[in-house]
Formats: sequence, structure tokens, C-alpha cells
Amino acid sequence: MSTPNPTERRIGDTPKGGSVLGFYAPRGTPRPPRIARGEGVFLWDSEGRRYLDATAGAVVANIGHGNPHVLAAMAEQAGRVTFAYPRFFESEHSIALADRVCAMAGEGFDRAFFVSGGSEANESALKLARQYAVVSGQPQRAKVISREPSYHGATLGALAVTGDAHTLGIYGPMVREMPKVPAPQSYRLPEGHTAESHALACADALEDCIVREGPDSVLAFILEPVGGLSSGAVVSPAAYYRRVREICDRHGVLLIYDEIMSGAGRTGAFLAAHHFADARPDIVTLAKGLAAGYTPLGAMLVPNRIVDAIADAGGFVHGHTYFTNPLSCAVANAVLDEVVRQDLAAQSRLRGEQLMARLQAIAGRSPIVGDVRGKGLLTAIEIVADKETKRQLPAAFNAPARLTQHGLQRGIALYNRRANLGAYGDMQLITPPLTITEAEVDLLAELLEASLRDLAQEIARIKPTT
Repeated sequence: MSTPNPTERRIGDTPKGGSVLGFYAPRGTPRPPRIARGEGVFLWDSEGRRYLDATAGAVVANIGHGNPHVLAAMAEQAGRVTFAYPRFFESEHSIALADRVCAMAGEGFDRAFFVSGGSEANESALKLARQYAVVSGQPQRAKVISREPSYHGATLGALAVTGDAHTLGIYGPMVREMPKVPAPQSYRLPEGHTAESHALACADALEDCIVREGPDSVLAFILEPVGGLSSGAVVSPAAYYRRVREICDRHGVLLIYDEIMSGAGRTGAFLAAHHFADARPDIVTLAKGLAAGYTPLGAMLVPNRIVDAIADAGGFVHGHTYFTNPLSCAVANAVLDEVVRQDLAAQSRLRGEQLMARLQAIAGRSPIVGDVRGKGLLTAIEIVADKETKRQLPAAFNAPARLTQHGLQRGIALYNRRANLGAYGDMQLITPPLTITEAEVDLLAELLEASLRDLAQEIARIKPTT
């Protein structure tokens, strides 16, 4: 069988094996460009076309592609040892990484548990919280409240606390679905509310939920301090986080921050939690930017009081084959070398201000960009049919996916994953590597605006109604 022309590759065009996208789209669907290499904020496909990586892949490649220091550290560790099970052997880099991440996270984060990604990190946090309740004499605490909408991972435990009705419609019978409370929104506000009053009402809904469920039955509340895919980089007023912390304290509920996207410097601080100093969580989860796509890695950061209670009672009843893997920990240490050396948290603040200004200018000119929001280099735009009424485009049109296709034609790579089938809006994250330069931000804005113009023209031409 001859090799198909890359421009004509289709899902199902090989007899066996082939593209993993065969799990996601029907046979005959065009396959995406084939990646060849990456350097800095750019990617090149096998045909030599260049793309600006405007979303750092899936909000992962925080330090850009092809960093020579990280690649050298990867090769050096691979030449020594790639795997050793942590219950039998310590690893130099796992200890160093734990010390470093806990120091960067600050007071209250004393121990680090490393896993292979964000879903595993959140799963670990839920199980650790549950075991802590059991060993501390509160076995009745088992409910984890989360927000609607939200996204916390693909494993069944993480899915149980994810606020996505579509996904739960498929997998719900396999999990114990947990209570949900409204997530604060900043664009489509209930009548009579400001962003702050709505956020505080959402906090009050948390307390109502705890009381309704029975305070002694509630284990934890999990949230993303800066919104991810499900809410498009929403940042709530500081008063919201303070009230949530007060409510959790009042009822003995653990507060978990899911910083899979927002952590590792992306919002302008190592943790987004650092922006809300008087509302620190009990547990934080990290992934994505922690190893920046150079290796699969996630982490859970926890205070001594939780870890010691569990260890003294016989140890954490949880683990994965690849947890605290020495190769991944060595790579993550090298990534954090670059985060510190280049002061990427400060860069994220600086370039984030520039990006936000450019996105707001684009929104002023574009007929389909209804909102711009975010913090640091975790930003998003919301695509609408009508800016005056904030009316959404038809769900079936899938505006973010259409924008991604226009972007590829323009030379910009945009990640989109539709939460709740777009029920809460068509959000497009704009989250470039933290290493992006001033000139590259300007180029990103130009390519994005051209892609949005193409999408607006498509909408005007076909007038989607269903």
C-alpha cells in the first residue's frame, strides 16, 4: 500500500493501527497536520509549515519547545536510570523536586506526591482527603462538592466531581455523582447582579449545599482558582475565595485547588493560590506546566498534618506504577530551572498584560468576540453570534473547532476541547508558552485576528441556525 499524500490523509485510511483520532471521529474525517519538530513558541509540520503554538498545546508547553537544558537533563538521567519503584528506592531528583516544589508553593504545602498527570493528581487528592477523614475519626465524610461547570479529569473519580452534564450522561451510572454548586461567571450575569455579588451568591450556595447535604457528610470542596476549559479563564473577585475559605473552615471541609492549568507560573505567580493569600487551600494539585510537556507528570501538595495522620495510621492506600518516576522528576527539575532562571512568573504577568490589551483591541473590532478574560497568560475569548445580546452560536456549529481549522490555515495552533457541549458558551483559551516574546505576542494577535475574521465571514456566509 502506498503512503498517502499527507494533504489527503483521512481517518481509517490504514488497514490496522493508524491515527488515534479514529477513536474520536468517523472514517473519512481529514487528519490534522503531522508534527515534525518544535522550537520556542513554534511548531512545524512534516510539510514544513510553521504554526505559532498559541495555547502551549493543551496548556502544557509553558517553557516552549526544544529547550536544550531540559533535553540535556533528560538524556543525562536516561543514561543513569529511567525507572525505580519509590517504595523500594529513593531517587535524587524526586527528593530534590519535592523540596523545591514545596518551597515554591510556600507555607502549608509540606509534602509532594508525584503522579503521571492531572487526572491522577486530582484522583490522589480525593482519595487522600477521604483517607484523612477516616483516620481522623470522621468516616461519615465522603461527599466532595464541586462547581457547575467544571472539569477535573478523565478518571472516574475525577469525573464524579466534574460539572459536565454531557459527560456524566455517559459515565454517570458508573460513578457516585457528587453535589454541585454554581461556578461564578463574569460575562452572562443573573439579572440584578454584579460580578462580585454573583460570586458571593455562589459562595453562599456552597454553604447552603453543605447544610443541605449534612455538614458531617461533606469531605471537601474542589475548584479551579482561575477557570480552565469549562469556564474560559474566569477569575472571581478576591472576596469569593475568602468567603469560600471561611465556609470550609466553619464546617470542617477541606478546600482543594485544582491548579492543573493555573499552576507553575501561568497566572503570574507559581500558584494561582498566591494571588489570594488569605484563602489558601488545604490541598493543591498541579500538572501540565510542571513538566511543560517534556514528560508526563502531575503532583499533589499537602500539609504535614494530613500526611502524618495517614502515615501514622498505616500509610496512603493508593499509588500508581509510575508515581515519583526518577526520569520524570529529573525532567521537571530541569523545567523548574528554566522557570526560575527566566523568571517566567514575572514574564507571564508582563506578557499577559500585553496579550490582554491586544485581545481587548481585537474584541473591539471583531463582530464575534463577546468577552475577553483571564489572568497572566491564562486568558480566553468568548465567541458569540451577537455581541449586543450575548447570544451564543448554535451548539452544532462548534465555533471553537471551526476557529481551530481557520487558525491552522493561518499558521496558528489553537487547542479546544468543548465542555458541556458549549452550554455555557464557546470559549477559546489563549495560553501561549510563558517564554513568548513581545514581538511573538503581537504576531499571535495578528494571526488570531485573521482567523477570527475568517470565522466571522464563514458565519455570515452560512448563517448557522441549528
